[in-house]
Amino acid sequence: MTADSAPAEDPHHEPGQAPNPLGHGPVLLLTGAKLADGRVVDVRISGDRIQAVGTVGSLGPLPAMPGAPTTTTGARIDLGGYLLLPAPAEPHAHYDVAFAAAHPAPPPDTRTDLVRRITEAALTSLGYGATAQRTHVRIGDVHGLRRLEAVLTARQSLRGLAELQAVAMPRLLTGLAGADGRAQLRDALKLGATAAGGCPDLDPDPAGYVQVLLEAAREADCPVDLHTAATDPTTLARLAAALAPLRPRVTLGPCSALTPGGATVLATAGIRLVLLPQNGSCTGLEGPAIGLRPTLVRELAAARVPFAAGSGALRDLSNPAGRPDPLEAAYLLAAGGVLTADAAYESISGQARAALGLPVVRIDAGFPAELLAVRGDSLPGALAGGHSRLVVHSGRIVSRTSAVREFADTVALALPRQGSPG
Repeated sequence: MTADSAPAEDPHHEPGQAPNPLGHGPVLLLTGAKLADGRVVDVRISGDRIQAVGTVGSLGPLPAMPGAPTTTTGARIDLGGYLLLPAPAEPHAHYDVAFAAAHPAPPPDTRTDLVRRITEAALTSLGYGATAQRTHVRIGDVHGLRRLEAVLTARQSLRGLAELQAVAMPRLLTGLAGADGRAQLRDALKLGATAAGGCPDLDPDPAGYVQVLLEAAREADCPVDLHTAATDPTTLARLAAALAPLRPRVTLGPCSALTPGGATVLATAGIRLVLLPQNGSCTGLEGPAIGLRPTLVRELAAARVPFAAGSGALRDLSNPAGRPDPLEAAYLLAAGGVLTADAAYESISGQARAALGLPVVRIDAGFPAELLAVRGDSLPGALAGGHSRLVVHSGRIVSRTSAVREFADTVALALPRQGSPG
């Protein structure tokens, strides 16, 4: 839900306060929120930063807004029953092909349709909690810069709601066939793409592809975010060595088919990884989707490889049922005890933000007000089924989802009475 579609009144507002259901004033007070460590606190937000965190009731009434009537005190939101967390980020999406599975033929590629689908994808992700998002966009060939331009248009319209980054992805970069890709890549970075990317495995000269990409990234002073299907340690080590000059501004993914030894190579190289727990692959760039092996996740964690988790597909041809829910990605990593709930959530929050080059978020004074409140009494409980959510971006409540569960009377009547069998 976006700010514009929220209800006109907020049941949590206290009498006498300015009617501001989404907390768009300069001060926002979140009360009675439970943190992952078990503390129950009040959090005061001023502008786009957390101003103070204290025990319930310790932060006092909201201060008056400068130049406003004395009765105008900002917004107060009761978060009793909610877990308050640093907001997740989406480190690896493909919004330019989002919702393509719903079309019997390839979806329309007009500017209007592209902007609509990209914006819808970004808002869907935001509704789940991702206040920062990175989408990979095909450029060159028949696409030209049309898809990137659509992403940049959507990015502008989303300002104040979510931060959207774009990775420019040329298919070929080497030889005569790659001349168009080389020119389009440089134009894309000048136009406003956040990072240089692509899939070296699709070029006849993967090593040459990486070198061209690094040169363009150095010129534009931007990070590199690459797809790869490299599976064996030897091939991965060559790729890591080629990327070394741009560390630590290098991200690699989805690497779902890594063979034993690959984790050690990545740990030594100091390259950040993005995993896609939903389906392990995305958009057909690496061939058929490969499920993410729990043993691979354990190997990466044991080798201390920094990795984030993303969605990859949003109802596109590679995963018609894909959805950009960060909590689902964390749940899949934590299911069966593959990772602890804390480690799984860190992969979609702290590690995901690091992959996007964004500052750290903690629920403490001075940190960015990028927050997710989700219904639940613990982090494992939130991962297992936290449907009601409230999302804060730059100190504003930008999305709210409320889930209500009701049972029919016949179900209640069928429940056994106290003392009866079953």
